[in-house]
Amino acid sequence: MNIAIVILSAGRSTRMGTAKQLLAIGDTTLLGLSIIHAQKCNANQVICVLGADAEIIKDSISSYEIDIITNYNHKEGLSSSIVESVNYLENKNIDAVLIMLADQPKVDSKYLNLLIDSFEKNPTKITASAYDQNIGVPAIFPKKHFKQLQKLKGDKGAKDFLNAHYKEIISIRNEKLIDIDTKEDYLNFLKSL
Repeated sequence: MNIAIVILSAGRSTRMGTAKQLLAIGDTTLLGLSIIHAQKCNANQVICVLGADAEIIKDSISSYEIDIITNYNHKEGLSSSIVESVNYLENKNIDAVLIMLADQPKVDSKYLNLLIDSFEKNPTKITASAYDQNIGVPAIFPKKHFKQLQKLKGDKGAKDFLNAHYKEIISIRNEKLIDIDTKEDYLNFLKSL
């Protein structure tokens, strides 16, 4: 089964005050760590969607063999990056897209493979992450949903789409899914290493 991973990394990091994609983690960056995890899992292709500070961030990830899409509409919110990536993948030979965020450093290759294994057993269903009372990304969407994903708008990403399709979702619980949105989040994550 051909699965492409899309790492959404186009945001302006307004709460952080600096490009969080470039935050140092060990000998890489927050975005670099996501790319490493994505490349180590059982997906066939890794794509990164950039927007704000695209050129600087592109330089920082130039050593990774990935496809890069620039979302010039990134100010329209997270959904615009999903739309750009699905447009890019629409005519490619893939069965599904795994959408993940660049600011979830605990999403490792083991967890991504757990999602992929679940999806391969249930290829007509959406496989999504469950945490707290929410369902969200990382999530795998079969190609049959691409047309609907291309219609997403706003900054909620796929949240409303997932809520509307909850009967078609297999959820994988993961209490470790943290987002790095503020300097405090970043420092707390570094302390946990």
